[in-house]
Order: sequence, then C-alpha cells, then structure tokens
Amino acid sequence: MPRHWRFAPYDEAAVRDLCRDVRISPLTAQVLLARGYGTASDAGRFLNAPLTDLHDPDELPGVPQAADRIVAAVREGRRITIYGDYDVDGVTATSLLWHCLKESRVESRESRAREADSSSDSQPSTLNSQPSYYIPCRFEEGYGLNAEAIRTLHEEDPRQLVVTVDCGITAVAEAKLARELGLELIITDHHQIGDELPDAACLVHPRLPGSRYPFGDLCGAGVAFKLAWAICKRLGDGRKATSRMREFLKRAVGLAAIGTVADVVPLHGENRILVRYGLEELKQRAAAGLRALLQVSGIEPNTSLQADDDIGFKIGPRLNAAGRLGQARLAVELLTTDNAERAMTLAKYLDELNKNRRTVETRMVKRAKSLVADNPAWNDHRALVLAHHDWHPGVMGIVANRIAEHFEKPTVLIALAADSEIGQGSARSFAGCNLHGALSACAGHLVSFGGHRAAAGLKIRIDAIDGFREEFSRCVAAGHIPTDEDLELNIDAEVRLADVTRNSVRDLDRLGPFGQGNARPLFAATRVELAGPPQRMGDGGNHLNLRLRQYGATLRAVAFGRGDWADELARHGGPIDVCFAPVVNRFRGEERVELMLKDWQAAK
Repeated sequence: MPRHWRFAPYDEAAVRDLCRDVRISPLTAQVLLARGYGTASDAGRFLNAPLTDLHDPDELPGVPQAADRIVAAVREGRRITIYGDYDVDGVTATSLLWHCLKESRVESRESRAREADSSSDSQPSTLNSQPSYYIPCRFEEGYGLNAEAIRTLHEEDPRQLVVTVDCGITAVAEAKLARELGLELIITDHHQIGDELPDAACLVHPRLPGSRYPFGDLCGAGVAFKLAWAICKRLGDGRKATSRMREFLKRAVGLAAIGTVADVVPLHGENRILVRYGLEELKQRAAAGLRALLQVSGIEPNTSLQADDDIGFKIGPRLNAAGRLGQARLAVELLTTDNAERAMTLAKYLDELNKNRRTVETRMVKRAKSLVADNPAWNDHRALVLAHHDWHPGVMGIVANRIAEHFEKPTVLIALAADSEIGQGSARSFAGCNLHGALSACAGHLVSFGGHRAAAGLKIRIDAIDGFREEFSRCVAAGHIPTDEDLELNIDAEVRLADVTRNSVRDLDRLGPFGQGNARPLFAATRVELAGPPQRMGDGGNHLNLRLRQYGATLRAVAFGRGDWADELARHGGPIDVCFAPVVNRFRGEERVELMLKDWQAAK
C-alpha cells in the first residue's frame, strides 16, 4: 500500500530564532519545530532532559509500602526472591533489583556493625548475603506467575518474601494461593490491568486505579528502578541514599535503559531521561557482564551508544534470545556476575543463541510468505492468521512483526505441536489497529489471550483456527481500516543530500535517544539519482544497499528488510524522491553519514 508523505510546515524566521536562542543547527531547529517544541524554553528543556525531571519514587502507587516491606525483610535477614519475566525487560528488572538487594544487605550489615561498635549489647548480624531469583521457562511454565512455582518457593522457605518484576498484575489465582500458603508476595508490573486486582501484600503499578502518578508509560525495569530508588532512600536518611547506594543507582540506570528500549515503550518523559543517562553510564562504566556483551556485539569501547541501534538491534536481541530459547536464567546470570571470565563465556553463548534465533526466524519468515502465496484469497483479508507445525514458539513474535510489516496488516502466527490439540500464537498490530480489542471481540474462538493494542499472545484449539481466521479478519475490518493518515510518513523537512553532513547529523543526535515515540528525524530529498545498481545484501538478500547522488553529493543508503526494492529500483531507472533517516556509521575509528531509507517514489 503506498505511503503518504506528510511534510511539516517550514517557517524560516522561527528556524532562525531557534538556532540563535538555543545554539543548534538549522536541521535540528526544524525538527524541534515540526515536533511541537516551538519556544526556546521548551526546546532547551527537551534537549537537556535533566535528571531532576524524574518524579519522586514514593509518588509511584505501592512503592512506599513495598519499599518498607523489602527493607524490613533485609534487616531481618529473610530470604528475598525476585520473580521475573523471561524477556529483556523482565531480565533487566530482575538483575537491577538483585543488585539493589545485594548492596542493601551489605549496607545493612555495615550499619549494624557501626551500631555494635557503639553498643556492647548489640548482637552480631545474621543477614543473608545473596538474594535469589526465579525466571519461569516460557515453554514449560508460560508467562508470569504460576501456581507450581508459588508452591515450590513456599516449600523452600515459607518465611521468604517474593517480589515480582514485570509480571503479576493479572495473577489473581496465584496471589490467592500465595495468601492461603502464608507466602508474602509483592507484585510490581506495568502491563494492562484486568477486571480484578490480585490480593498481594502490596501492588506497585503506575496505573493502579485512583493513581495520580504523572507518568504511566514506565516499563518493568523502570518500575523496578523506582522501587530500588525508594529502598536506597530508606537505607539512607529517608530522603537521600548513602554514598554506596547512590553509586548503585547510577549503575542501575544502565539496566533500566536497556529494559526501556527493548520493551518498546514510548521514549518521552521519564523513559527518555532514564535511557539518555543510562546509555551514558553503559558507555562509562558497564559491569562485567555488559562489558562482555558489548564486546561480542561488535560495539567499540568508549563510543556513544544509540538506543535504537546498539540496544535495540544488538544488546536487546542477544539478551532476548536466551528467553526465547528457554534459557533466560543465563541472561540474568550474565547481568549479575562480577567474574569477567564467566561473563565472556556467557556473552559468547548468548551470541550463539542469537545466531540460532536468526536462522530459525529466517526459515519461519520464508514459510509464512509461502503460506500466503499458496492461499491467494487471504490477500483480501484485513488480517492474517497463519499456522504451521514447524514454528518455534519463542520466535513467533519477531516473525509476526515482520510479516505484519511486509503485508501491511495485523498478523497472528500460531505454532502447532504434534502432541497437543492447542496451538500457541503471537500477534502483532499494524497501522494503529487495536489488536487487544479485536481479539476480545472474537474471544469465543480462543482458549486464552492477553496483551495490549500492539502485541498479544494467545492459545487456540487447532480445530478453531479456520473460524478464528475469518472472524478475526472481520473484527479488524470493522474496528479499524487503515487510512491515509495511519500510513503517513511524517517528514520533518525537505533537504538536499549536501545538507546531511557529519556535523549536522551529530547535532541531530541531541534529540535522542531515539526509539518508540521519539523517532529519528525523517527527511526527504527530491530528484535523486542512483549512483550505481541497487544491490541486495544480508541473509537471503533481505536488505537493500545502494548509493544515491544529488547535485554532486553522493551518500550510501540502506533499507533493512526491503531487498525486494532492488528489482523495482532497477526497473524504474529514472530519478526518484527518497525519504530517509540519517545516521553516523562508526566503524574502526572512522565515521561516515549513511541514510536509512524508509520509502521512495518516482520523482514528480
């Protein structure tokens, strides 16, 4: 479906004033104006994103009660188990809280030692040194809290405190079981809240009913960071953390940043602040596990990290591969070990898992496209529902997203198992379709489902798939037919290729970090010529590589996942208009501007 290009209006006087008042390049000024930052005050605050704009953690619903309970458990020497999800958000949230509790134990021991020095009646500390964590296997236990895990944890130590991260807000039955067993349970989460809240000791969630918390888009790691911050305050003087815990919080911002980017939450407000400062911390002083992961990911030391590239496409997928292939505990071990040799071993193993994941993903994408080709009637459906016996449940979400983008319609992929009548599915939206609403409307065909507007998971009986396919497509059509506005590309400015210099792109980086809700600046250049034949590149020729020339300026452009454009461009032959996001490619100490091609059309 053709994309409509919508150009932001250009106001030369406003651009000139903003350049002068904020000391930025004309390109950066135009982008700020296009995105609603029209005054020097608004633009300056967006560019600076001060840490002081983070809200006090005790404002987050449930945090004061949870922090008090956790600090009490630390001081009593009780075991504390962190129960996390198996994706990157859950793994980083688990690791962040684990480090917090470990440092809290040390801080509490030293505090008791100081008290003992001043009182001969004080007893020696019996605090446990290490917290523990539990990550469910996605294939055997599924997502979130499960009853068997609750029983196991209770049997191991009925006095322990269990704290969930990135899961649990819909675990009504599991929280009830914990309550019946006498197991103290704190739930911290950010996912969509159901009709009934779980009866846990306390709930931490930015959108609890009645909440006035000013920022509701935190991910699981962001919520964990806020809880850790509140714990640190309580171990200090109640307002400020001790020097040890302040140092921990600086390191913890890096983990929060990874979880925030990987969970694709909007990069505005608190999220943008956490990611901005977290990336700087990772660059300056990453822990052993993250240093090893940066190295195996091919990220050069002491370079500025990019949220969408370095975290989104290098670090995140390697951590995610462990959970997708059923070994998420290894990702947590990597992020919590201080042994450099062990860290490198784990990082290399996760890198191999990620390579295996990519191989499986490529095979699944090819199979999904073949299914559509073999069933041409599906091209008329408003949504796709595809099922196959050879699909890996852990990779379906990635593939569903690629298929949704390729066919430009919401997509459900279902993995069929030979020994079960139940298929497991992953769904991804397209063009703003409310996926959760469409699934709710045809829930009668499903065993279960959950998720949100853009992504969801489901279980379905195999004999119900055909009926579900028809009704799901009707529900999507009834609820949301993509309009020109849905498919618009919002272009910040029209430029010449000669305007896209290394210095101007570096200045644009001040608008970052880039990701969901804060996309890289998008520009258009008209009547551009091909400076050579377009080429396919990458696994299976899935990506496009070409050189573009305009008025003597020549730049390399790439389009990921659009290798099919190579043949179309070759056939076209004439000048084209291009829409792109410029980046600075850093390789072996050299820097060059490249264009991430988003769309093209015949020159008018």
